[in-house]
Amino acid sequence: MENPAASRAAALATAALLLAATGCSDSGTKESSPAKASSLASQKLSWKKCGAPSQAEGTGEAPSPPPGGGEWKCATLRVPLDYDNPKAGSAELALIRAEARDKNRRIGSLIFNFGGPGGSGVTTLPAAAGDYDKLRERYDLVSFDPRGVGSSAPVQCESDSQLDRYFALDFTPDDAAEEQSLTSNMKSFAATCQSNSGRVLPHVGTTSAARDMDLMRQVLGDDKLYYFGISYGTELGGVYAHLFPQNVGRAVFDAVVDPTSTSEQGALGQAKGFQLALDNFAQDCVNRGDKCQLAGADVKEVEAGIVKLRADLDKQPIPGSGTRMLTQTEATNGIAQALYSKEYWQLLEQGVDEAQGGNGALLLALSDAMNGRAKDGTYSNIQAANTAINCADFKDRFSLDQTKAKLPEFRKASPVFGDFLGWGLLSCTAWPVPGQWSTPDVSAPGAAPIVVVGNTGDPATPYEGAKHMAEKLGSGVGVELTYKGQGHGAYNSGSKCVQDAVNTYLLDGRTPAAGTVCQ
Repeated sequence: MENPAASRAAALATAALLLAATGCSDSGTKESSPAKASSLASQKLSWKKCGAPSQAEGTGEAPSPPPGGGEWKCATLRVPLDYDNPKAGSAELALIRAEARDKNRRIGSLIFNFGGPGGSGVTTLPAAAGDYDKLRERYDLVSFDPRGVGSSAPVQCESDSQLDRYFALDFTPDDAAEEQSLTSNMKSFAATCQSNSGRVLPHVGTTSAARDMDLMRQVLGDDKLYYFGISYGTELGGVYAHLFPQNVGRAVFDAVVDPTSTSEQGALGQAKGFQLALDNFAQDCVNRGDKCQLAGADVKEVEAGIVKLRADLDKQPIPGSGTRMLTQTEATNGIAQALYSKEYWQLLEQGVDEAQGGNGALLLALSDAMNGRAKDGTYSNIQAANTAINCADFKDRFSLDQTKAKLPEFRKASPVFGDFLGWGLLSCTAWPVPGQWSTPDVSAPGAAPIVVVGNTGDPATPYEGAKHMAEKLGSGVGVELTYKGQGHGAYNSGSKCVQDAVNTYLLDGRTPAAGTVCQ
């Protein structure tokens, strides 16, 4: 799961169905330049004023000017569809850029990936630019829609009306009939993706995206890659560092995906992470006493009310918005969405309180945000891309019996999210493309230092992942920084300590002391 709230860069992404990725032991060998892409490295980008986002990117209006003046410019980068087979043709990636303000002290292009996988960098960077404005002093701020995402050869699956039905399904079946409904709908979803996007599905994995970034680096004119990866963007950055260690310039990984976790371990880690975030939310509610709208004298009682709400919705959905009803699945999704940032706890409190009173509109709106549904009923391709990229990356394909056998451990990890994430193990079972790895290889001996930032209260990418990433990058490469806080990501948390440490590294090249702790 990952929060698509455009106001927070650490968000925009993740799937209700899938886990926000994990790690890797056989992602490929190191290489110094994009395989068989040398002719494309000399292409010239044509930067033009950005228009409105496409439906696959999430629709909306053209981006407002960046803070501090200037304007957003967009361009298209041509990349090989298959780096190992030039005859397979090419794909076009959508890019966006705001140029550095201090031309005389410009360092280069700072490339962002905000996570998912499946989030559109072309829409997220302008929305989040205020958070990174200090970095624009000496960097061009650049982001992109990775292959399969947004306007970059997007994976297209079901129609808007089909997706309304799909996301309202019971993703925590209680009997054989509900199990049959879930598995048959997952098979249908995968078959539709293959029918509509079969040409690109084999080529949307993280290894190809990392090679795209190195081609991007060359075309942008940088000797080294300057990079800011958030959530899944840390996995992408780790794979890049493994493939191209000598091309790493200054890089920051925030809200770190654990590269030692399989897809099952990643899902279980998320169950524990979201439960921890819910515990913290409930404790805050208890501490506020009568000011909190939710009933309960302690954490267990507050959460018991949420468990009961989900159980009631399983039996009988309640009115949501228009003719749409709030189902148990959508309520779970909406609750998770609101746990991505402490700023959204007020919405969670209000949404649960209203749903307990029979009004599901707010939780449904939060679920829609997670799923990429706009107010007009159209969907971005965030969830289609998320599934396609995760399934292209990870080898695991779980049977129904294997999944059911794992549910007790997931339920033990979280009474609210355990079933939901446990059943999510089926997401790639019917997928038409095999996965590449069990965990990604992020070892990067010889690379420049990479600052790895972990948040102790992160629900989507639990804190332990930062330590494991720093260790796997290798001695002298991974430099761990800890933030003791809440929410998904640290840089955008408002912590001056974190921001100062990251800015000093990216702007001046001075790494924080390993083991630095910010509160």
